[in-house]
Amino acid sequence: MSEAPPTESELIERAAAGDSDAFGALVTPHLSLFHNGIHRILGNTADTQDALQDALMSIHRDLPKFEGRSRFSSWGYKVCLNAALMVRRSRVRIHDMERPEPLALGPFDGRGHHAEAERLPEWQVEAQAHDLVERQELRACLNRALDELPDSHRIVFVLKDLEDWETDDIARHLQLTHGTVRQRLHRARVLLQARLRAHVLGGRA
Repeated sequence: MSEAPPTESELIERAAAGDSDAFGALVTPHLSLFHNGIHRILGNTADTQDALQDALMSIHRDLPKFEGRSRFSSWGYKVCLNAALMVRRSRVRIHDMERPEPLALGPFDGRGHHAEAERLPEWQVEAQAHDLVERQELRACLNRALDELPDSHRIVFVLKDLEDWETDDIARHLQLTHGTVRQRLHRARVLLQARLRAHVLGGRA
């Protein structure tokens, strides 16, 4: 009779004690989740890989402190988001934080620009975001749209509407004012709403 595979709790205990094989078995099922979460924030393959490596080292280092109050995947995911924020912070220049970044609408543009998009029904992102990304076509559309957002707007949208962070936490982590966070979130929502609306109505995204 074959031996039953170790449970996640057992892997955590072994990995925290220094068992590298157990650590590999623990994190491997979640690597895709971790990678995607980081990439949504950074939007750059090289930076994503760097942040993922930093996150895995942090997870390994802090695993003895993990108390099991949440799922390991949730705890590890938060570590990955923090690693992504650290990488982003290291590459942000001062002038990017001091002046508004011009936002080229590009493929999102309509004849009414922002005014046209703002006449659309209010998009309840908090209630719908996770439902949308569960659908393959809309998830792909959303990812493409996120890639086209300026970095400063994409990260605010991801943290607020996909990761459900509080505005206070976003402002503190990104060293922005509340007003700037709200402004960037609004502009990101307008553009993403227009892109997804075009996809749903006519497959033009």
